[in-house]
Amino acid sequence: MNRETRVLEVVVEAVDTMLDDYDLIDFLQRLCERCVELLDVSAAGVMLVDHSDTLQLIAASDEHTRLLELFALQHDEGPCVECHRTGQTWLNVDLNTPAATVGFPAFAARAREAGFATTHALPMRLRHQVIGALNLFHERTRTLTPADVRLAQTLADVATIAILQQRTIDRQTVEHQQLEAALNSRITIEQAKGILAERWQTDPDAAFTALRRHARTHRIKLSDLATRITSGTLDTATIDRT
Repeated sequence: MNRETRVLEVVVEAVDTMLDDYDLIDFLQRLCERCVELLDVSAAGVMLVDHSDTLQLIAASDEHTRLLELFALQHDEGPCVECHRTGQTWLNVDLNTPAATVGFPAFAARAREAGFATTHALPMRLRHQVIGALNLFHERTRTLTPADVRLAQTLADVATIAILQQRTIDRQTVEHQQLEAALNSRITIEQAKGILAERWQTDPDAAFTALRRHARTHRIKLSDLATRITSGTLDTATIDRT
């Protein structure tokens, strides 16, 4: 099977994954494996920013790469870190050259110890939003061809879209759950208001005012107070009606 056919299969695989409920960690782990397979690199890793905008290691093709990536994060040094920081692509970084030694001395030394000679870092970016970096490593001194760079960036872009889609879904799920909770709380509050209005033989507005006042005075959430009233765990006689 030629590379063009395999690339098409990998892209279709990624799209199919995004159309279903999927494990993001597994998806990115497979991305690293596909990079090694299609780009003739020795290893790959993915770093992403979390909700506090802190760069984190999410996936790596092997343990040596995982430890190297963690080292880069701990020392805040390396093409991968700079790629995320600036949004710029770093290609064909020879880890044995003075430039690498000066620019990333600790990272370059650790990478050489891990058996790598060349590294590349491509931004995971949608428009102006950079969410991480795709990092590639060679055990020998080697440059990526323009075709390799385009393919690597395409894989990074597909992964970026998948990640942002998942984050949107997660955010929508949280918002939906919050709305559901608010609606359920409102129903409980209406029930508690009705209970008080009936017991006190007063109108619902007066009952609701007393309910809110009691919640504020005793530093209780209105929904929690309503739940206690409807469940019968609160003596309503303790609520000041005036």
